[in-house]
Amino acid sequence: MPPILSDFRFAPYFEVAVASTVGVGPATRLENQDNFVVIDFDGRACRLRDQQPVCTQVADWPPGHGRLAVLDGMGGHGHGREAAEALAEALLAMPPCDTLDELERQLDGLHAFLQARLGADATGAGRPGTTLTLLELRRDAAPLLYHVGDSRLYRLGATGATPLTVDHVPATMAALAGRIDEADWWRQVHGHHAPQIAQAFILGNAFADPAHLSDGLYALTPERLPTWLAHLADRRALPLPASASWLLATDGFWSCADPGAFTAQWPALADGADAATLVERLFGAIERLAPDTLQPDNLTALVVRPLARHADETVLPLDTRET
Repeated sequence: MPPILSDFRFAPYFEVAVASTVGVGPATRLENQDNFVVIDFDGRACRLRDQQPVCTQVADWPPGHGRLAVLDGMGGHGHGREAAEALAEALLAMPPCDTLDELERQLDGLHAFLQARLGADATGAGRPGTTLTLLELRRDAAPLLYHVGDSRLYRLGATGATPLTVDHVPATMAALAGRIDEADWWRQVHGHHAPQIAQAFILGNAFADPAHLSDGLYALTPERLPTWLAHLADRRALPLPASASWLLATDGFWSCADPGAFTAQWPALADGADAATLVERLFGAIERLAPDTLQPDNLTALVVRPLARHADETVLPLDTRET
């Protein structure tokens, strides 16, 4: 069981816990290329450096603002870990963002900067990259989502484990082109696991031109997505229901023969659990699965759990409606 970090200050709205490890089971990766970022309401920040948690204080961070992210680096010979670490460090230096336009401008610019810095001598598939699934917690407003890659954000509640992001994978490219329908997409993306990616931070994207890896990022907007995925745009405001929790996780948690059956267990694990206990239960469940069908991969889980219900949903970052 990896160490669970939970000594963060997000009161009175949330509690947060996170853990990351090289993997579980008899076969694991050589290093942990995952990463995470937590900046709490007091500006205390944590991420991985050299595969170990490091916590610092962000100067002049505004009280009541937060930032949460998971990252999954890709690239051989340590470059994936370096890409994820470079982005995690840069997220600590990035100013707080109060609007979606500001968040997009900051992160799109950071993508271009890190691509020039880390990928100057590499093109195409040889360039390192990392996923990024990020929540910007704003004071008195709904959190903002910014998503790139195939890590995921889930809502865990009475209706089950509901994915709130779209994987940037070949099946999604096929859906955008109209080559597969909704049932085929869900079966290919959530019914089994294939370690292929169509877009990553620093790496670039294959959405704009499937025959050529483009340098920029390609946001999956409601206009670009098929109608049955349009509500899951990559970049949007996203209130957290008071009756559910959020899970940000890397794809090691569903790299098994039947990922849908495994993720269906998660709401029961969340029942009666605080954030740290839920992280512990998630890693315990994946460890029990490991000897049979789990593929070796890094694992990172970050849980956001509401602390209380609030009556005035117009000014608080919680949605008090039942879901």
